[in-house]
Amino acid sequence: MRILFYHSSPEWTGSARAMATLARGLSERGHSVTVVCPLGSPVEQRLERGAYEVLRFGFDGTLASAAGRLRSVLQKRFVQVVCVHSEREQMVSAIAARLAGRAAIIRRIPAGAQPVLGARARFATRLSTTGFVFASEEDAHGARALPLARLAPAVVPLGVRDAVYEAVRPALRTAGAGTAKRVLVCAYDRAARVRAGNVLRVAALLADRHPELRLIFLGPGPDDADLRVHAAALRIARMVSFMGERDDYLSILALADLGWVVAGGDDGAYALLDFLGSSVPVIAERGTLAEQYVPDGIAGIVLAPGNAHDGAAAVARLLAHDDRRAAMGSAGRTRVAREFTEQAMVDAFERAAIAASDRSVW
Repeated sequence: MRILFYHSSPEWTGSARAMATLARGLSERGHSVTVVCPLGSPVEQRLERGAYEVLRFGFDGTLASAAGRLRSVLQKRFVQVVCVHSEREQMVSAIAARLAGRAAIIRRIPAGAQPVLGARARFATRLSTTGFVFASEEDAHGARALPLARLAPAVVPLGVRDAVYEAVRPALRTAGAGTAKRVLVCAYDRAARVRAGNVLRVAALLADRHPELRLIFLGPGPDDADLRVHAAALRIARMVSFMGERDDYLSILALADLGWVVAGGDDGAYALLDFLGSSVPVIAERGTLAEQYVPDGIAGIVLAPGNAHDGAAAVARLLAHDDRRAAMGSAGRTRVAREFTEQAMVDAFERAAIAASDRSVW
């Protein structure tokens, strides 16, 4: 099978990580894989050259010019399936596929999200054979009817390699944690400012009785000035570090006594899996992705949204009981190893791609 991943965002995100995982996994199974990504971007720098073909595009310009460039790639490489994430990517790919007279489109919906089919996406779905894949059964069931899609919706759960966590060494305590005896790491993204504010309030409630605690924010955008001002207003700036995106991300997670996930989408889902895989108990709010990944009271605690006092009480209880944290961490690690494997992720996507590659449905 010949498959192409068309990824226009330059940022390394959970969606980019999912794409790279699928590209490597399918290539290892003998499929011909091409990844199209922005020239000189963080995505390009983190792709595994040699495992699959990487083409670098400029993504500025009109839909027509982008579709024209992609059409040439589809024709020269006899591509059968194109995988995209966004509405614009779907539109460009649908036009290119129609002009090339080949290829079906698979649009992958990020974890916890629902497909929003604007006018362009509806037109693209009519223009070329299209299917949608979701990260969980819950996401698929919650999606609105997709009558224009010719391909049946599929579930492709995110997965990770358990062996990766075994090779990770915790970062030194000086890496943002100073001399702190306890570390709470919060996985954050730009859309999670409100939930991140609640984590700061929890830290403020704990500050007097737990002076040994340090809060670390990880993820895109945690150097946001508003959060720094919030921390200063709560008089906890000394115990909070904003570390942004880091290459040694997993070693910071392994340093944590507790993990709190406020990020959403694929970023949030991967953060949950990485905490669990690192044997770190997870705290998150109800109504988020956490409920799909974290068994409440077993691998972590799921809290009522926005309740700082409940959050502070939960963190204090877990910090006081090393044995309970260890049991939760072990349960999380076991859950990831059994239920969220990279092999299962690639298996599910491979089935969806094989169904889409059938020329009789184009």
